[in-house]
Amino acid sequence: MVDAHQTFVIVGGGVAGASAAEALRSEGFTGRVILICDERDHPYERPPLSKRFLTGRDGRDTLFVHEPAWYARADIELHLGQPAVHLDRAARAVRLGDGTRLAYDKLLLATGAEPRRLDVPGTDLAGVHHLRRLAHAERLRAVLASLGRDNGHLVIAGAGWIGLEVAAAARGYGAEVTVVEPEPTPLHPVLGPELGSLFADLHREHGVRFHFGARLTGISGQDGVVLAAHTDDGEEYPAHDVLAAIGAAPRTALAEAAGLAVVDRAEGGGIAVDASLRTSDPDIFAAGDAAAAWHPLLRTRLRVDHWASALHGGPDAARAMLGRRVVHDRVPYFFSDQYDVSLEYSGYAPPGSYDQVVCRGDIGKRRFIAFWLSEGRLLAGMNVNVWDVAGPVQRLIRSRARIDPDDLANPAVPLTSLLTGAVGDRP
Repeated sequence: MVDAHQTFVIVGGGVAGASAAEALRSEGFTGRVILICDERDHPYERPPLSKRFLTGRDGRDTLFVHEPAWYARADIELHLGQPAVHLDRAARAVRLGDGTRLAYDKLLLATGAEPRRLDVPGTDLAGVHHLRRLAHAERLRAVLASLGRDNGHLVIAGAGWIGLEVAAAARGYGAEVTVVEPEPTPLHPVLGPELGSLFADLHREHGVRFHFGARLTGISGQDGVVLAAHTDDGEEYPAHDVLAAIGAAPRTALAEAAGLAVVDRAEGGGIAVDASLRTSDPDIFAAGDAAAAWHPLLRTRLRVDHWASALHGGPDAARAMLGRRVVHDRVPYFFSDQYDVSLEYSGYAPPGSYDQVVCRGDIGKRRFIAFWLSEGRLLAGMNVNVWDVAGPVQRLIRSRARIDPDDLANPAVPLTSLLTGAVGDRP
């Protein structure tokens, strides 16, 4: 039975919002919980949109965080297909697109992110795609199947995780794929030159063409339909479809208009929150892709645009809303599937932060663990087709202990033996 003594409103119907609503109930909150979703679908998981759902291996029903009936059983009030358009902090109220006004005692902004747009001529043509929402994935899945049947060409702008996963899916359907990337290797900001080339080789083996050191400058077409993509060094690629996979921007407009502190885009953007996920307003919290949180372990402000951040950030924010002591300092984590390669990445090692990369295992067979270190301390680790090691890797990162690189490289030395009793996170 809901007790209306307090009302907690959650803006955002992704994993962060849905998991926060669930956590409020599991933590014993009996007040009103209102979940605002600007999509008409119930909250769903985003990682499969570029993986198993896009390849056709999983169906639509597998995506949802909870079955639709769960929300009524948990007394969660859902507003589907309704964006929050105004936040009145003085009145502690949110207004929806249909004019509905919802008062709150505590508010969680889990507004997520949106795909960055190509700022070039031709993006209004039919056949230019983005991938962030279920509707995008459904459309793109049909497009890839059609390209495969007709030997069609897909040009992808960006060789990040989304670009590469879509490239793998497209090749699985039989489509021709060209990836245009301004950096010298795929995933360069994350993996650096040391391991980015491994993914270039993987995709080339499956027929993907790369054009590094270039950007798309235009998309040409005829009768409103894409015909070709053009780069800044004069190349032209025939294309039936183009995917913009150049990153995502946090959705901060609601917070900014309400005067909440936000982080500059040059520093990653996002709604500024402390380690308890509280914003500059003590009654408003933020979690997931939109939140840029102070990370006590990494000693920096960090916005993590990945599923695990939303999955764990939502419940942490819920507990903070209830007045619990919360320190949101989990080791960043994400995973990817491309062809027969599956990987997990834990930690944070941006360019310039590390001085050594060490590998154990067989890189040639794509069965190894890579470690990024700074002065002997582990910053990040990536296990490729090696399993049950993410936990030990995260404990080593959390320890901030100096580690002998030779021990990290030696498969005969168990990772668990390098640090006894360290406390880590579970992915």
